[in-house]
Amino acid sequence: MTSALPARGKIRKRASHRARILLLMGGSALVAMVFAMSIGAVSLSASSILALLGEKLSGASAGVSATERLVFWEIRLPRALLAFLVGGGLGMAGAAMQGWFRNPLADPGLLGISAGGALGAIAAIVLAQGTLSSLLGLWLLPICAFAGGLAAVLLVMRLATSRSGKTDPSTMLLAGIAVNAILGAGTGLLTYFADDQQLRSLTFWTMGSLSGAAWHGVWVAAAAIALATILLRGSGQALNLLSLGAEEAVCLGCNIDGLRNRIVAATALAAGATVALAGMIGFIGLVAPHLVRMAFGADHRLVLPGGFLLGGSLLVIADLIARTVVTPAEAPLGVITALLGAPFFLYLLTRQRRAQEALC
Repeated sequence: MTSALPARGKIRKRASHRARILLLMGGSALVAMVFAMSIGAVSLSASSILALLGEKLSGASAGVSATERLVFWEIRLPRALLAFLVGGGLGMAGAAMQGWFRNPLADPGLLGISAGGALGAIAAIVLAQGTLSSLLGLWLLPICAFAGGLAAVLLVMRLATSRSGKTDPSTMLLAGIAVNAILGAGTGLLTYFADDQQLRSLTFWTMGSLSGAAWHGVWVAAAAIALATILLRGSGQALNLLSLGAEEAVCLGCNIDGLRNRIVAATALAAGATVALAGMIGFIGLVAPHLVRMAFGADHRLVLPGGFLLGGSLLVIADLIARTVVTPAEAPLGVITALLGAPFFLYLLTRQRRAQEALC
């Protein structure tokens, strides 16, 4: 009994430590969003933002102009929220993928979700005309993008699963590379047949953008991320066990197949929805969880929510740069994240190689 008390104390202390870190990261994300919403052609001070939020809650007049009210509620706030949800979804999906593959260089694009979503959206732009386009309206592209990402991940799963129902992570990785190549070829073929007007629309899906952010997109992203979070609930401890090795994890009671299914489903939901709403955005899913791991350790009970919070913060800042660096035009968001993430990716490769050389 006496030996159990110190152990419980340590568990509570670690849980409290994780809570403090997540609270700090959540506060930093909130500051990043307020900072991003305050900058633009119409400046909004932090006090004005708080007054507008208070106006909505209390019904009392905030004492701000109609222009500021319109810019905040219809442009800045939905865009900041969508950026946070998209980046958070990619960061959380990346953390889950890195934990499953036991590889810090893994990200949601490995399963073909991003490429499949882009192909689905591009197919809708180039091929869908007439009845289907008029029936679905604004929802045509997001639906086709999500369907393309889901189809891609299901194909990868089918190729990587043996007749006995077992899935090898290395086989899944190779299948993802092959499917990504096929999807890229399909995207290139459709781009070749697109006309000038369609090519301009394709830029959104191939380079990423949040210029079309609206409240309906925020609700769709929030629903998808909420479902993905539910699927990943409790996966942190299982991923911690998996880091010891597959056989050891099974001996310790980890359901490997169930964990795989939850991670694939959550990744398809989170990454598929982000591609459907914001196009292809790279490196957030790779960089965010790795930064959390470097700063606070490899406990997936912290890396999963931390990847979400940091991924959201990073994309909010990247979107701010995208819409202000070439004012009055807007830089492609995927280009900004690539410029920020690619050097870090090269750093990871170099660090991993040196670690391997040190072991030899």
